[in-house]
Amino acid sequence: MARPDELTFAPLGGVGEIGMNLSIYGLGNRHQRSWLAVDLGVSFGDEEHLPGIDLIMPDIRFLEKERKNLVGLVLTHAHEDHFGAIIDLWPKLKCPIYATQFSASLFEAKCNSERNPPKIPVTVVPSGGRIDLGPFSVEFIPVAHSIPESHALAIHTSAGTVLHTGDWKIDPTPIIGKPTDERRLRELGDAGVLALIGDSTNAVREGRSPSEAEVAKTITELVKNAKGRVAVTTFASNVARLRAVADAAKAAGREVVVVGRAMERVVQVARETGFLDGVQNFRGADLYGHFPPDKVLAICTGSQGEPRAALSRIANDDHPQVTLNKGDCVIFSSRTIPGNEKAVGAIINGLVTQGIEVITDRTDLVHVSGHPRRDELRDMISWVRPQLLIPVHGEALHLSEHAKLARAAGVPKVLICRDGDLVRLGPGEPAIIEELPSGRLYKDGSILEESKSRAVVERKKLAFAGCVFVAVAVTEKGELADDPEVDLVGIPEKNTAGEIIDEIVFDTVVSTVEGLPRARRRDPDAMAESVRRAVRATINQHWGKKPLCYVHVLTV
Repeated sequence: MARPDELTFAPLGGVGEIGMNLSIYGLGNRHQRSWLAVDLGVSFGDEEHLPGIDLIMPDIRFLEKERKNLVGLVLTHAHEDHFGAIIDLWPKLKCPIYATQFSASLFEAKCNSERNPPKIPVTVVPSGGRIDLGPFSVEFIPVAHSIPESHALAIHTSAGTVLHTGDWKIDPTPIIGKPTDERRLRELGDAGVLALIGDSTNAVREGRSPSEAEVAKTITELVKNAKGRVAVTTFASNVARLRAVADAAKAAGREVVVVGRAMERVVQVARETGFLDGVQNFRGADLYGHFPPDKVLAICTGSQGEPRAALSRIANDDHPQVTLNKGDCVIFSSRTIPGNEKAVGAIINGLVTQGIEVITDRTDLVHVSGHPRRDELRDMISWVRPQLLIPVHGEALHLSEHAKLARAAGVPKVLICRDGDLVRLGPGEPAIIEELPSGRLYKDGSILEESKSRAVVERKKLAFAGCVFVAVAVTEKGELADDPEVDLVGIPEKNTAGEIIDEIVFDTVVSTVEGLPRARRRDPDAMAESVRRAVRATINQHWGKKPLCYVHVLTV
């Protein structure tokens, strides 16, 4: 008798980390499976550990190999950590993409901002709609989150139904868009849910995430009481927050000026898709200086301390159109993503030093998370009543806390996995049955590099210990034809005794070459290796670090 189809799940990014989300679902047997991909996002580079790397993407080797069995890529929403890798990686997959209108429009605007915009077709699905992709029937269930048209996905298959929550929270008053569809989620629970694959971002926080409506009240009050200019920075994609800020400005008789390309792009898409209907027209940054200080409010990019974003340039007083002075006010309507604390702190300190008042969520309710806290996670479990729960979208601590909560809430089976684990969801006992190739790709300028690539590995060393370049010209007999050339980059000029390190290295090169046996002198590779070792050892002796060293031997 033929075995029934097996339903499997594998995260290729987004588990054990926050960001870079890519999940795949498989239906079939070991030899032949159809695959459905959900989201394809990025995470952001960290200058300290990955100098020069802007974006990190999931390694999609496995999906490339299975391309002919990939029925489609479905997007839960349009945050960068869920759709930011598509432009770079889609050409390797060329699969159909499905998203609701706002996500599709924002993706199109993102493509159009590229130098050579790629042609990537996206099929628009109505919110609450259902599509059939191979053996999967995918239903888009509206959920509240910090960007319009976020959806959980109910993935219906012959082996059972999976609820992939995406990013969500429970917000009965979300300002724009629909609240999380409790009724539909309860119906799914009544019909039976095999597995819940759930957002763990706030699993360590008790209670419930406050509503966007409460943030809107606070911002209205702060803007009303402000005396000078007001600047608000938030995530560009948080259209509900943009609307709340615009309403607060209107109530205080202020014009809204939009500053920053990412913000302009989202505002344009939000207007086209109806999410800013009834909101006054915004002004361009070029008109900022035309309004009296108490009649203007600037909405700026740069809430994460990005060096070229609007707020950073304003704080450094090098923005061509927008300035702030003593007595003005900046509201950070955002949370600092882990890793960005230094950059954000530098901007806040810069603003405070100039006498500008800075308001953050430390003192006022000017930001709420778009992710569920523990009571909301319990609600979701009670509505859906899954047989199995797999925590995703979180670091190890978040996953572990979500798993504990699920067990305490009576979920029969809870399984923690990591990127690359292929999990059997059913039929039969849930288990990790295989390890798929997974990893990271780095966007280095315009090139995609593997994480073990030479450029990435060497740049870390360069950042830590600098580099030495040595050029040696020798005769055919192996005698020095001229003085060696030595160039030190990123290395101190003098040692602790005040001796010049360039001169010490020069002497080392000469004495090493002259001390080599004749046979090694006639072998350029052997000479280069001897000089390289000697130079690194010498610098280590005088500095305590071993730099990279490149030696070029030229026979004349």
